[in-house]
Amino acid sequence: MSYEPISVHVLSDSLGETGEMVARAAMAQFESGRFRIERLPKVETPEELTALVRTHCGRHCIFLYTLVEASLRTQMELLCAQGVNGVDLLGPSMELLANVTGISATGEAGAVHRTDAQYFARIEAMEFAVRHDDGRNPEGLPDADIVLLGVSRTSKTPLAMYLAFKGWRVANVPLAPGIDPPPQVFKLDPRRVFGLVTDPDILVDIRTERMSDLGTWVPRYTDREEIIQELEAGRALMRQLGCIVIRTDNRAIEEAAQEIVRYVQGGLIVSD
Repeated sequence: MSYEPISVHVLSDSLGETGEMVARAAMAQFESGRFRIERLPKVETPEELTALVRTHCGRHCIFLYTLVEASLRTQMELLCAQGVNGVDLLGPSMELLANVTGISATGEAGAVHRTDAQYFARIEAMEFAVRHDDGRNPEGLPDADIVLLGVSRTSKTPLAMYLAFKGWRVANVPLAPGIDPPPQVFKLDPRRVFGLVTDPDILVDIRTERMSDLGTWVPRYTDREEIIQELEAGRALMRQLGCIVIRTDNRAIEEAAQEIVRYVQGGLIVSD
């Protein structure tokens, strides 16, 4: 049977993104195609609000609203008392926080989208990590807060991206058999360089699974003895650099990242 989708109006004095997310979550509990979302953002005055509601109030007259400004919420409550089907998605949560803590809300529409220096620093760090992933652009290594070294599949990229999300400028450099690391590595402050190591048996399993996913096979890449030699060569380089060694086997990315940050912030140098 074919249905005409029922409109769910998302009303906001900001962009309406929060309301739309809630609307989509609610709509997901119903048969697909039964509802459609119409976003009505940037409402500024009670008069504009009233006009929008009257214009869009059809047969079902459904409104989900996230209104921060008190006069707009009051006007919407009045309209709901007059027959509009509306749900305040934000007001009760704000009131609960204010009543329990005694802290007044700022009443600033769009505060969740407020950008500051920390936000832009995080974006720049993410872009830096992408530009310097897997040994790319080694001339930029001196500009990194953190440089990760390690053989293939020791979690260099996931760690770099996680740290970048936290605002750290991270580069990662692969250590491969027969290939020298870029010369810039040897000029870095060892307190900012971290060598990643893991258990060879775990690395065998990870690489084997990776080859299976790619549908290809490189015997030396998954050979245990070859992997042991790679790890030993990597450790020798790390000792030469005097950098900090971090084990990544059987550890969450967050745990390894926290250890790295502690070293960076403490300015410590340890030897393996």
